[in-house]
Amino acid sequence: MRRGEETMVPEAEFRSYYGQPIIKSPIWHEPHMPLYLYLGGTSGAASVISAVATLTGRDRLALTARVTAAAGAAAGAGFLVAELGRPERFLNMLRVFKPTSPMSVGSWLLAAHSGLTTLAAVSAVAVPHGPGITVFPPARIMASSAVRAARTVPVPHAKIAVALPCWIARIARILPAAGDAAALAAVLTGPLMSTYTAVLVADTAVPAWHEAHRELPFLFAGSALASAGAVAMLATPRREAGPARAAAVLGAAVETVAGAVMEHRLGLVGEPYRLGRSGRLMRTARALTVGGALLATVAGRGRALGALSGLALTAGALCTRFGVLAAGRASAADPKYTVVPQRERLEAAKAPELGA
Repeated sequence: MRRGEETMVPEAEFRSYYGQPIIKSPIWHEPHMPLYLYLGGTSGAASVISAVATLTGRDRLALTARVTAAAGAAAGAGFLVAELGRPERFLNMLRVFKPTSPMSVGSWLLAAHSGLTTLAAVSAVAVPHGPGITVFPPARIMASSAVRAARTVPVPHAKIAVALPCWIARIARILPAAGDAAALAAVLTGPLMSTYTAVLVADTAVPAWHEAHRELPFLFAGSALASAGAVAMLATPRREAGPARAAAVLGAAVETVAGAVMEHRLGLVGEPYRLGRSGRLMRTARALTVGGALLATVAGRGRALGALSGLALTAGALCTRFGVLAAGRASAADPKYTVVPQRERLEAAKAPELGA
């Protein structure tokens, strides 16, 4: 035996299963699922902003947030149905309620949240004004503008206020109270709507998702709050958009910190969040989110700054959803992300026995 030569065969390092994937790659499609994750989260966070705006008397911000919440829930449900292939499949999920199934709980949550946000939004755009007359402009603020215009401009603009049948007027009169109640009730479903999808993806065998179950709810919640604040900034006058800017900055901070902690804690399993296409998407999302948050802190000084901030935060939230989906696929395709953590857990379980 030559000097320095190994006296035994080195212990084998298991990092693969004949180079083949051990688990199936997620079958979720693009852009359906990433857009559903984005729209559902934005809808949930927007419902919280609308409740805060309603309680603090910011009518225009409340209107924007209510419409955003309803539109996000409706569009998100549409993308979910497109992902499932047929509407009946979504309806079938509502036939039973399984508290232990994130998919079942999420389906019922989406249905309840969509109903509440739709009622809140309808009440905001249908404004009773005088006996037997209901104004259906796009917004309560526009209704006030139409009434002011009707007082000053003789004939054409006065026709904006339309006399409707009595039964519609009666329904419209109770809409504000019902809408406010629905908006406040959506405060309960909104945070769950923003985070249940993180639980949904973490409740799988995909390593990059399952191992990140601690941070993903915070990442999704922060991204949802940032994107809802961004939309509110884009569609609300600056004088009322202060809470939206604060929400956007807070959400961006939570998302950025949660993403950094997640990638650091996961170690090897966190590689898909740093490498390849998913890594590029996550880095782009982080840059856009941080940049948008910094712009949001000064967005009150000018409309252009608010628009740039809103667009950057929206793009960042979209990149986050696409990046998380791509990272899950990358971790499922490479067997080392499944094998190495399993062996580490096995060795950690054996360590106390060997020590004894």
